[in-house]
Amino acid sequence: MTHSPRSTGTLLSGSLEALYRRPRTTKPEPGHKIYPYLLRGMEITGPNQVWAMDITYIPMARGFVYLAVVLDWFSRRVLSWRVSITMEAAFCVETLEDALARHGKPDIFNTDQGSQFTGAAFTGMLASHGIAISMDGRGAWRDNVFVERLWRSIKYEEVYLRAYDTVSDARASIGRYLAFYNGRRPHSSLDGGTPDQAYFSPLPFRAAA
Repeated sequence: MTHSPRSTGTLLSGSLEALYRRPRTTKPEPGHKIYPYLLRGMEITGPNQVWAMDITYIPMARGFVYLAVVLDWFSRRVLSWRVSITMEAAFCVETLEDALARHGKPDIFNTDQGSQFTGAAFTGMLASHGIAISMDGRGAWRDNVFVERLWRSIKYEEVYLRAYDTVSDARASIGRYLAFYNGRRPHSSLDGGTPDQAYFSPLPFRAAA
């Protein structure tokens, strides 16, 4: 029996999904304010206009950890990231703090409706910096499509090729991959450029958009 590349990829995806049991990373909290989605139809014209953040699970040889990233929508550059053994709100707040300290602030910050992002500690920090808060529609992963594409790249180009023995191993290996992703991995959506190039030298990418 033979398979086309497309069907082989589908089979591989299915086998990986069966192998790794997915923890839930989006758990709404009753009573938390949900903000409207602000990005529909918006033209993204440069870096630091819109940042997005999300959490995904990272399987290890035994168990798993969580990875949080802050991503610049225009350049696809990962601005900040953290690996944690829990999904506590402090983990996300620290990732946000790091991005703000190193890169200034965006006009809009987009997340899903997970309790880590709707809690007072997280939304309060955004509000204190004068950042507009945007949240995906419930279950609408396409509202944060660039982060979803990042997760696919990380998992199929890094995570699923390894079996991390320790949290330290996972953190170090993911860090190396993200440095490659930002600095050396070409993106077709950036006309073959890298996220670093689009973030730090955006004019050619604006012209191509």
